[in-house]
Amino acid sequence: MRDSDTGAMGRSQGDTAGLSAIRLSVNGQVRQLEVDPRTSLLDALREHLRLSGTKKGCDHGQCGACTVLINGWRVNSCLTLAVMHEDDQIVTIEGLGDLHALHPMQRAFVESDGFQCGYCTPGQICSAVGMLSEVEAGFPSHATADVTTPHVALTDEEIRERMSGNICRCAAYPNIVAAIRGTAEGGPE
Repeated sequence: MRDSDTGAMGRSQGDTAGLSAIRLSVNGQVRQLEVDPRTSLLDALREHLRLSGTKKGCDHGQCGACTVLINGWRVNSCLTLAVMHEDDQIVTIEGLGDLHALHPMQRAFVESDGFQCGYCTPGQICSAVGMLSEVEAGFPSHATADVTTPHVALTDEEIRERMSGNICRCAAYPNIVAAIRGTAEGGPE
């Protein structure tokens, strides 16, 4: 059998044995897929749905480049299986905004120059949006000075701690913090 006759997992193209039929709600649109049950959500988004904004960095949950929002919570999509998310609302960077109507966090990253090469930026933005929801809900972090208060003070230290799962190899961290702070403070609309 030639390489062109086999799928990524070594099965013939006509063989669908062992595949799982799933329906994912991604960026407000229900999509039907047939995937190997071991397919990560990251691979389902990138390889099956062709949503290339979510990046594959380390593929081990250590860099945050693959961060998406699932039911409003930030998740490393490389560490979760696509079949686990049939009833969930998944939002990728493509679903936050578009060229004509940027999400406030996307706009803040542009205005604060919160990126350099841009590879980590989609994960940084999705993580920042999820992080602000956590702060709004009153969830403390390791850096929270008073965990008994319902209002978390969003200091630079607090932002850095909450974003520590997202690595920027270009070291645009000061501008990322500025973008998040600007959005949290109701930056330009």
